[in-house]
Amino acid sequence: MRHARRRMVRRVTRLAAVGGLLLGGAMVTQAAMASETPGTSALPFSASGTSDAPGAALVSRLGTARTAGTWIGTDGRPVVAVTDQDAAAQVERAGAEAKMVGHSMNDLKKAAATLRSAPRVPGTAWVMDYRTNEVVVQGDSTVSASDWAGMTKVASGIGDYVRMERTQGRFTTRLNGAQPILSTGGRCSAGFNVTDGKSDFILTAGHCGPTGSIWFGDNQGNQQLGRTVRQNFPGSDFSLVQYANGSAGAGADVVAIGKGKGVRITGVGDPAVGQRVFRSGSTSGLHDGEVKGLDATVNYPEGTVTGLIETNVCAEPGDSGGPLFSDGIALGVTSGGSGDCTSGGTTFFQPVTKAMQALGVEMIVSKQAAGQGSTASPAPSGSATHSAIAPGASSPGSSGPLAGITDDGETLLSKLADPSNVGPGMLVIGGSLLALVATRYIRAEQDRKEYRRYYSATWS
Repeated sequence: MRHARRRMVRRVTRLAAVGGLLLGGAMVTQAAMASETPGTSALPFSASGTSDAPGAALVSRLGTARTAGTWIGTDGRPVVAVTDQDAAAQVERAGAEAKMVGHSMNDLKKAAATLRSAPRVPGTAWVMDYRTNEVVVQGDSTVSASDWAGMTKVASGIGDYVRMERTQGRFTTRLNGAQPILSTGGRCSAGFNVTDGKSDFILTAGHCGPTGSIWFGDNQGNQQLGRTVRQNFPGSDFSLVQYANGSAGAGADVVAIGKGKGVRITGVGDPAVGQRVFRSGSTSGLHDGEVKGLDATVNYPEGTVTGLIETNVCAEPGDSGGPLFSDGIALGVTSGGSGDCTSGGTTFFQPVTKAMQALGVEMIVSKQAAGQGSTASPAPSGSATHSAIAPGASSPGSSGPLAGITDDGETLLSKLADPSNVGPGMLVIGGSLLALVATRYIRAEQDRKEYRRYYSATWS
């Protein structure tokens, strides 16, 4: 009876040890897969956008004659400006908030067209303010009194829904981020990595340099990054810099945000008014703010650019071309603005969706994100900062192999206990091996004792 119990204990111990080995192996495999750097994939410009957002969908359905834009309210709900009660009822039934206004989107567009047809005044800009149902015309400090009076006369002829504002500073392109890229024309910031399926490129601002510009990653001109192969400025503000070796390299789905950290890009979209956004640049680093308007027109000294995103995110010279994003969704590249990151200011961005469509390229994003099959939403984030990863800083616009951020005060025990690490699995495997060795040793010892007893009984 005692021998039967011993055999049962040994069998149970062996089975538990074998099970532990299998479990530990699975844990180690899972941890290794989780810590593996995700690959990259190309995502078309139309893969995500505001078309899936409730407010944008309602505006599209009701039409520009009955609506005047949409934005995100303070409570996070979409707000849609409407011109009649029936449209308001449809908006409310859809779960959004309706706001009655006096002028439709068609009216706002006609006002903007009239302003565009007037004599061009450098240092002026205008944007449709959906929340006030107005077209806001801005003039910087370089606009003379006579030019401003002329613009005011044009605005008065349109109607009282055109508002005139003088602003501090000057509207300038931010030539001089993400990572810095340098040429004989000045310094800019890398935006996003894109591809045409054959070669990889940096998508950056068009005013950074004409076609044929050579870009370097260092002040000495030793590290050639590539050459500008496509440029659109003025009119729009985007360009393509083709990598010298044709490849963006590892970590092409990450944009740098300073201090050795980066944010992984998982999709492409168009922003919404009121959305919280982040901008990174080689001069001023990472800053955040809010989208104030869409389809903005800016009369830079170099020429007029239309269709821009207006924000209250600050920027400084050298930030041009740097990425605008929210929750990992690529939104735009820095064009220009006024002010700085000490006193604040206004910054305009070229939407990446329009640039990618015109260039025929796709965004390089995480393979995991591209394989999910669902469109990424550029909805505003409630978090204070983006989750960051540590890039290897291999080249502008990319960031080399990714590595998770680790707290310097983390103990070895906490690392081993973290399910995302291989430590727990290795502990289970080690314990199981010890159990197997122990049962084997105990059985061998018992077998020797049994043989000695049998031998003694046989030859006594």
